[in-house]
Amino acid sequence: MNNAEVRKLEPQILWEFFDDITGIPRPSKHETEVQQFVVSVGKSLGLETIVDKTGNVIIRKPATAGFENRKMVVLQSHLDMVPQKNSGIEHDFLKDPIKTRIDGEWVKAMDTTLGSDNGIGVAAALAVLASAELVHGPIEALFTIDEETGMTGAFGLEKGSLKGDILLNLDSEDPGELYVGCAGGINVTGVFDYLEDVLPQDGYKPYTIVVKGLKGGHSGLDINMGRANANKLIFRILKEAIKYNDVMLCEIDGGSLRNAIPREAFATVLVADEDVEEVMQLVEDFEKIFKQEYRYTEPDLSVSMVVSSNPTRVLNEMVQDDLVNAVTACFNGVYRFDMGFDGLVEASNNLASVKAYKDRIELLCLARSSAESSKEALVSELESALSLAGAKIDISGDYPGWVPNPDSEILKVMKVVYKEITGIEPAVKAIHAGLECGIISAAAPGLDMISFGPRIRHPHSPDEKVHIESVADFWNWLVATLKAIPVK
Repeated sequence: MNNAEVRKLEPQILWEFFDDITGIPRPSKHETEVQQFVVSVGKSLGLETIVDKTGNVIIRKPATAGFENRKMVVLQSHLDMVPQKNSGIEHDFLKDPIKTRIDGEWVKAMDTTLGSDNGIGVAAALAVLASAELVHGPIEALFTIDEETGMTGAFGLEKGSLKGDILLNLDSEDPGELYVGCAGGINVTGVFDYLEDVLPQDGYKPYTIVVKGLKGGHSGLDINMGRANANKLIFRILKEAIKYNDVMLCEIDGGSLRNAIPREAFATVLVADEDVEEVMQLVEDFEKIFKQEYRYTEPDLSVSMVVSSNPTRVLNEMVQDDLVNAVTACFNGVYRFDMGFDGLVEASNNLASVKAYKDRIELLCLARSSAESSKEALVSELESALSLAGAKIDISGDYPGWVPNPDSEILKVMKVVYKEITGIEPAVKAIHAGLECGIISAAAPGLDMISFGPRIRHPHSPDEKVHIESVADFWNWLVATLKAIPVK
């Protein structure tokens, strides 16, 4: 038991499983413990439980008596979560449970990501498997691994491993909405060799320039909200400082995960003694500029320059200039809107991280698009900008989008069910985020798919929260949908 108060929320069976899950460390690529938990649930219920060679878990539950002739439904969710925390917070995502709290209408975590993306979906699927009260046809629950850092589980799903006819993806984040399509994505990485210059012994002082306090968020869902990218901000400062002062870059650490908008960035620099005061004033001036530019979206933004320990190396001046130009030229944000869906982003790029390693500096971008032509154009533009700056380019992790099916049978069923429950029509949308549906369809051609979920806000950031009442509404919609699944 992680949080007794969360376990009392309704529907209790779902929240109890969610509380169990938040007590299990499960960042992407470290899902073994949560995988074992899900397997133990399936086996304790006496259900057919399979772990495939990739690490996905499949659990099958027979139909309720009298519903054996219904189409089989796949309940799909992913086991991993995005590990993000506020600076200064002591939390080991490989060992520590997520500390949850109830804040009015919301469940939140304490200065870390909550993992409601996709912990609520996992909990809902387990609740369906465990409930003896629900009425449904045959159920097949699919729990994939490593969705957040490469969709490894979905890509590793073998043809013929699923028996279902309909797939309900439980990984959307707006209540009363049905998602019928999503964007694909691809990683674009620029690499510079870390070439060292002679480290000066005197005449310079070490400082760290710090950009922090940004909201960050999901690089698909939140990319159109006008939030700042910490990498872009810190390199605006660095370019100006290097251009007009004797400043040398030593280390850079900005952002972390490919699908999270960077909230923090740190640059260690050496500043000539005679330029310290001017560079400090420059940093102070940029903080005022940024606060003005992002006054509506980044109220907690801060920029500072603090004394640092002496660095052990300094970057070659030519590589430094190439790096600064590369980050400055690298497109970030909304690239194109989809004119067919009001407000829907068609293509975007997230300059996710800029990091110095022992022998190299890497710029990692995640480009998303629901249209292949836009994705190709965006990737070509990024590749050109980084190549002109002298970076070596690596393109990887390409995954397809999910093309909407206007004739979907499950779409029609769920629209009718929702109207019967609420009296209103659900919204039908596509989403500028990477769902696993497009990839899974390659392993299970012909699956009729849809995605829905409760209200989750600010996933992939420490501000993540899930709306309590919407979880109950989501559960009721799921339960009613399972009862209304058509015959095969």
